[in-house]
This record gives sequence, structure tokens and C-alpha cells, in this order.
Amino acid sequence: MTFVSTNRQTCMSASFVHLSDEALVAQIARGDQAALGALYERFGRVVYSLVLRVVRSAQVAEEATQEAFLTVWRSADEYRASSGSARAWLLMIAHRRAVDRVRYEQRRIVATEPLDETTHAQVAETAPSAAEEAWVVFERERLVRALAQIPDSERELIELAYFDGYTQSQLAGRLGLPLGTVKRRTFTGLRRLRTLLEADA
Repeated sequence: MTFVSTNRQTCMSASFVHLSDEALVAQIARGDQAALGALYERFGRVVYSLVLRVVRSAQVAEEATQEAFLTVWRSADEYRASSGSARAWLLMIAHRRAVDRVRYEQRRIVATEPLDETTHAQVAETAPSAAEEAWVVFERERLVRALAQIPDSERELIELAYFDGYTQSQLAGRLGLPLGTVKRRTFTGLRRLRTLLEADA
């Protein structure tokens, strides 16, 4: 499935503007391809940016982004809102696809090219160990669980800042909130999040 931005797709996606991210995923779980296109328009750039930071290749990032949305298409019925926001779920999938791509490229290099000792050491150094991978998954799941337990107004700010890199001033402009409100909600949300993570440690 190829995601192409066209006037027709934009018109189709307009009918989904009023839907929340979670409602879009529910539509996708029912086999609605237009809902998937709307989700892509909503988060395609965010997912691509996240993946690019991991794979550091524009071509590979495009492929991994496609794979992430295909995974959403195939597993949308497995999403549970009680486990966290649809946005966090999507970005978690994207991160996994990016890491899979990095591992694949590392295996391909080792299998097809004769490596000297220095290159072998570099590949071994960058490849995550099984223990490290398990710890990353564990920490990510803890974060998703904790985020699901804080108020939506605070979670949105933290997710936008954490996943998209927005500053507090940018968040104020994007959400139409006073800067003081953004600072207060972010501080309160982070304090709640820290308490929840400490309790879940």
C-alpha cells in the first residue's frame, strides 16, 4: 500500500478531521483504508522524523515509515486505548520498525562484505544486545502505561514535547494556550509521570 498525497486523498481525509486518533484506529481495525490514509496525513511526517533519527538514511526512513503504517493496518484491532494513546502506540510501532531496519542493515553488511577487525568492532558496538533490547522494550512499556494514567491535557503536552521535540513556546502557539498554562501542566504531568514510573519500578 502506497501513501500518496493527492487532492482526492485530502478530500477523503477531511471527513475524518473530527475523529480522535483513537477513533481513527478503530476505523482502521474495521478495514477502512481511507481512515488509514487520514492517520498517515496526520502523523506521516512525525513518524518519518522519528524513524530518520534512528536509521539516518532518507530512503530507509521512507521504507520504515511505510512498514510502520502497514503494521498499523494489520494490527489495529490489537490496539487498546487503556494501554496508552493511539499516538504513542503508533510511534512505538515506528520505533520498532526503525530498529528492525538498523539490525537488518547490520546483518546484511556482515553477511555480504568481508570486514576487517575495526569494522567488526564498530558493528558489534552499535548492535544492541538482547539484554539491552529487552530493557528498552520494558522501559517503553512502562512509559506507555504511566502516560495512560495521567490527564489527557498533561499527556498531550508531554507526548508532543517528547516525540516531536516542541518547545513550551511552540506548544503554547500550537494549542492556543497561555505559556504559563503550558509550563504548569507540563511540570505537573512530569511530576505525576515520575511518581508513576517510580511506583512501577
